[in-house]
Amino acid sequence: MWNERYRETGFAYGTEPNDFLFENFNKLKRGKVLCLGEGEGRNAVFLASKGFDVTAVDLSEVGLEKTLGLAEQNKVTVKTVCADLSDFRIDENYWDSIVSIWVHLGSVVRRVVHQKVFSGLKTGGTFLLEAYTPQQLEFGTGGGKQVDKMVSLNSLQEELKGLDFEIGREIIREIHEGKYHNGQSAVVQVLVRKYNV
Repeated sequence: MWNERYRETGFAYGTEPNDFLFENFNKLKRGKVLCLGEGEGRNAVFLASKGFDVTAVDLSEVGLEKTLGLAEQNKVTVKTVCADLSDFRIDENYWDSIVSIWVHLGSVVRRVVHQKVFSGLKTGGTFLLEAYTPQQLEFGTGGGKQVDKMVSLNSLQEELKGLDFEIGREIIREIHEGKYHNGQSAVVQVLVRKYNV
């Protein structure tokens, strides 16, 4: 599905960074950042332009090719890894920051990935996430129709236990990101930091 979507002309979700990331990138721990489910690379390229050492992982080789093209166009470097997050190894105590924007994982896989995020962050490291909540089904402005791939703040507080929440909120906001994310949307936004090893 994702290769097919990313083969379309232009960029499915645009080339500008996600709003939540744009507003909070300066709160991320500087250094090596891992972008999960990065698609066509708009967030990875933005972070690289701000001086981060960025690795983008996605299961779509087409999306990653577009990531490299966008990086070249913006005269920045982004490393890419083609992998399914369900079995992708996140090196322990290696990443300064990890970013997850609209990564649609079923709840079982998501919990495993979030355990890997916890162990993958260095002390002081940050994890920034924006995702759709189940209420998004009422809006139908992005994120598909599978409620299991949406997540509440309560679930994230449980899954990310041990990390300090600097931002944790469910909100309704207007989104305009390419042709697939448009309009009023129900989202959860978190920024957490790892203080305890």
